[in-house]
Amino acid sequence: MEIERINENTVKFYISYGDIEERGFDREEIWYNRERSEELFWEMMDEVHGEEEFVVEGPLWIQVQALDKGLEVLVTKAQLSKDGQKFELPIPNDKIKDLPVDDKIDELLDQHFNPNYSDDEEVLLEEDNLEFILAFRDFEDVISLAKRPGLDNLVTTLYHFEGKYYLYTEFPEDVFGEDEIDDVLSVLLEYGYETQLTIHRIQEYGKEIIAENVFEVIRNHFS
Repeated sequence: MEIERINENTVKFYISYGDIEERGFDREEIWYNRERSEELFWEMMDEVHGEEEFVVEGPLWIQVQALDKGLEVLVTKAQLSKDGQKFELPIPNDKIKDLPVDDKIDELLDQHFNPNYSDDEEVLLEEDNLEFILAFRDFEDVISLAKRPGLDNLVTTLYHFEGKYYLYTEFPEDVFGEDEIDDVLSVLLEYGYETQLTIHRIQEYGKEIIAENVFEVIRNHFS
């Protein structure tokens, strides 16, 4: 995959259909299977983050161009206007006009990532979801995190997938309040970063390293 950093808020990358298939995706399903297209997108974004330090924060604006041999994707972090009422794109309008869009893929991705898209049912599900997956480039970061206090009440499992470590984290609702979740997440994000890879993909293609009580197990072995 070829990655080009446009500016602080925008990155462009190209992925060939051959590369897509090597990653375990069928060319047809990325057009018609919303879940699989989402998995592919966030897998590519993880790679972009690793190479360009492009941290996903808030809504994204996405343009997808279907070429003969692959896809060209432009991703821009949308920003709230000063009055907080609307989203603004930090790229010139003439640059937007120069980028043709494939309507099928664009619509498919918009349903999940366009800041103007809303679905009450999906929003409610997301708000009730207290599960997170964090990625770590190095196991040493996981060891350092395990030494921080206040994390043992989390439900945790550690996986290895495509050269990175992934921590599945669940916050039991009877243990953690909203403020406590925010505090713990801020600690977790000091050492890793949130990924949008699904747990199903990691479980299917990755390797389980520690099944439960990740931090306790790590401290016992790496005191």
